[in-house]
Amino acid sequence: MTVTYVIDGSRVTGLDSFWHEVGEAVNGPGGYFGKGLDSFADCLRGGMGTPDDGDFVIEWRDHTLSARALSHDETARFLRGLAGRAHASNLPRLRQELARAEAGLGPTLFDRLLEIIRDETAPGTLRLR
Repeated sequence: MTVTYVIDGSRVTGLDSFWHEVGEAVNGPGGYFGKGLDSFADCLRGGMGTPDDGDFVIEWRDHTLSARALSHDETARFLRGLAGRAHASNLPRLRQELARAEAGLGPTLFDRLLEIIRDETAPGTLRLR
């Protein structure tokens, strides 16, 4: 039986609230389902609340509101935080990504989250509403 997890996109006001919403959608109140892009990808692979057989759907309601909240501005904020703790060898790339985000260019956090979901789950798992 397919399990459906519903993300209420109207409650996503930034990346931190996305982690809260997806955590509660999958694992109930106060639930955890990643607090970073890599840990989110790991959780999608299984063992963190989703069925072991991968038979689940992520229904992201009001995703357009989430897309606005996870736009280039939030992406730039996120990248500034990463740059503050990144290894020196990663700084040139991060600075380039940050400049692009500040200019309203390149992938947003919303784009990255969609890519992670599509890469780590079966085709058709993500349903944008």
